[in-house]
Amino acid sequence: MRDDVVALLSALVAVDSVNPSLVPAGAGEEAIARVIGDWADAAGLGVEVVEPTPGRPSAVVRARGSGGGRTLMLCGHIDTVGVAGMSDPHTPRVDGDRLYGRGAYDMKAGVAAALIAARELARSDIAGDVVVAAVADEEHASTGVQQVLERVSADAAVVTEPTELEVVVAHKGFVWAEVEVTGRAAHGSRPHLGVDAIVKSGPILTAIGELDVALADRPHPLLERGSVHASLIDGGAEMSSYPARCVIGLERRTLPGETAADAEAELAALLDRCRAADPALVTEQRTLLVREPFEVAEDAEVVQAVRHAASEVLGAPPDIGGASYWADAAFIAAAGIPTVMFGPAGEGAHADEEWVSIQSTVDTARTLIAAGRRLCA
Repeated sequence: MRDDVVALLSALVAVDSVNPSLVPAGAGEEAIARVIGDWADAAGLGVEVVEPTPGRPSAVVRARGSGGGRTLMLCGHIDTVGVAGMSDPHTPRVDGDRLYGRGAYDMKAGVAAALIAARELARSDIAGDVVVAAVADEEHASTGVQQVLERVSADAAVVTEPTELEVVVAHKGFVWAEVEVTGRAAHGSRPHLGVDAIVKSGPILTAIGELDVALADRPHPLLERGSVHASLIDGGAEMSSYPARCVIGLERRTLPGETAADAEAELAALLDRCRAADPALVTEQRTLLVREPFEVAEDAEVVQAVRHAASEVLGAPPDIGGASYWADAAFIAAAGIPTVMFGPAGEGAHADEEWVSIQSTVDTARTLIAAGRRLCA
């Protein structure tokens, strides 16, 4: 199986699929969706291209069972972040157990493992279908998985993000928000006319830092603490003027059980305290984007099926853990599909050097095959 993994993963890494919503010149997913479709055709699998957003396709590959069984979805994203600072990012390079290249770790190895598992399960005697959802746009707005879920249903799902061969049952969510502080523009020589919106923002920044410290007191058993930080700040027009506005962009990383409404209320209370200390403070709060956290019970059937399968492959039970990052698992679970995350090991997600362990990718594929036989029997 190692040769199959290296060949398919190399073919995927060789395709530029940088997300154009992140990098305007990014190639997007059209070429890699074609590569996956051609591979699926050659493997005797069905393939459907889902493309409600022109130029941003997802590939849905289906291994049909004999009928009457449950459907297992294996999901991974095919877009990548940008390649600035990398040398030959789309030239796959094998060095021992490592395969280097943009997207190798995050997360074309997981997609390759899912495709190979689907091919092998199609050749075995299973009743249910195996669907590989190779989705677009996870690195930006996750339009791909949302569009696929409008067309595809399943009884269980495994998201093959790189989990270091841990069975991941939870991940964080996030809320992106802005706070706009209003001042009054004036010439810098006329302080009696101006209100400095940037200076007025200082107590809000301090309060954001204090909230982040307080969040450490409410840890999750697998995900540790939630967090908040000021991500961006924008204000002022030129050196000789009092700034009329200052906008703070912030990110609140949420834990299972915390909702967007909770985060919005938390920020509103923070601003109320700042206005109580400075009645002249004028603010506006806006929520920009919400991605909910994810959690599945450790005794859920899909969790136990993947853990049992991984135990057979690895020779010992894998750890159960949580992921600090957000993933498409949250959307799939929200659609009512019991979901777990399991994928290979490596390093360099979004970094200048990225690699994935070939053996762990093989182990991921073998685990998915064993889990599929249980879940689709």
